[in-house]
Amino acid sequence: MEFIDRFFKDPEDSFFLFGPRGAGKSTLVQHRFKDAQRIDLLSPEEFRIYSARPERLEERVRACLDNQVFIIDEVQKVPELLSVVHRLIEEKRGWKFVLTGSSARKLKRTGVDLLAGRVLLRTIHPFIAAELGERFDLEKALAYGLLPIVVAAQNPSDVLQTYAALYVREEVQMEGLVRNIGNFSRFLEAISFSHGGMLNLSQVSRDCQVERKVVEGYVGILEDLLLAFRIPVFTKRAKRAVTIHPKFYLFDAGVYRSLRPTGPLDRPEEIYGLAAEGLVAQHLRAWIAYSGDHCKLYYWRTRSGVEVDFVIYGPNGFWAIEVKNSTRVDKKNLRGLLSFREDYPECTPLLLYRGKERLKICNILCVPCDEFLCQLQPERGVDKGL
Repeated sequence: MEFIDRFFKDPEDSFFLFGPRGAGKSTLVQHRFKDAQRIDLLSPEEFRIYSARPERLEERVRACLDNQVFIIDEVQKVPELLSVVHRLIEEKRGWKFVLTGSSARKLKRTGVDLLAGRVLLRTIHPFIAAELGERFDLEKALAYGLLPIVVAAQNPSDVLQTYAALYVREEVQMEGLVRNIGNFSRFLEAISFSHGGMLNLSQVSRDCQVERKVVEGYVGILEDLLLAFRIPVFTKRAKRAVTIHPKFYLFDAGVYRSLRPTGPLDRPEEIYGLAAEGLVAQHLRAWIAYSGDHCKLYYWRTRSGVEVDFVIYGPNGFWAIEVKNSTRVDKKNLRGLLSFREDYPECTPLLLYRGKERLKICNILCVPCDEFLCQLQPERGVDKGL
């Protein structure tokens, strides 16, 4: 598969680039910085060298010209290197450091200075539809997700089946993040039922037969490994009683599908509906990250159960988005958006559905989901082009 460029913009200064395994961090930075010096800490030899003598980095940098770029892949594996990077940046010789990582957990745990104020923090996400262009296929995205290693695979289902296992082995077991891998594996299956819903730790604990406090720690591990995220409830100028619990999502629709067990009691439309909601969530997170306009992602739910899947609020816009896994929509599908618009007339409401026609019902635009995703680009309004 040929290289597909991303909407991610390189900062001029040194930066961290965090993203889950398989999101294309290494491929992207090697393409953008072709003449850079690269240290790959996934290589056993380089890991051994730099973990034994972090100061070797300084020796290597000083042997190069000013303004040289240095890529350090998976920097969390040798967090002591950050102290060396800090010292070199302070010299102001123009050296640029691109530090990639799939986890900030070890960096936090060891208490190493994250170079706040000196190195920018950026994130990369699975592909979004506009990056893929004509290659984007909604049905495939719902089935297999948009991780670059999956999109490029000849057998995407095989890659997905091994993805969670690779994480358990490489990120969790090798880093010693959990004591019982069996418990964590059961937890991964149980937590998949929370995708797209309010997180009930007690229920997850019962489902995987692991103590609630341990489950809470496991959720933190998933978030630090960038495998999951939570969306808070929108409470600004609330006119009704709203829930206080965040919603939980796995970071990629394909990873969700691979972890979610299926059987005779599971309705395909429910699983596809949650996959569609998760796919929209990951697009909105990427759009916010790449736009850099300080918008934030929320959801809205009243105590009586009236809900809007996503609320985007920021200095450049205010949108409310509902996702429906159906090919037809009518006024009853707009209940949440109508209630939200009543409380917040300043918002722009949108309904995304699986049909093919654009409709306007109760002055709310209803758009095919694939059309919305394909026009979503950084530095453009969420609804621009619709």
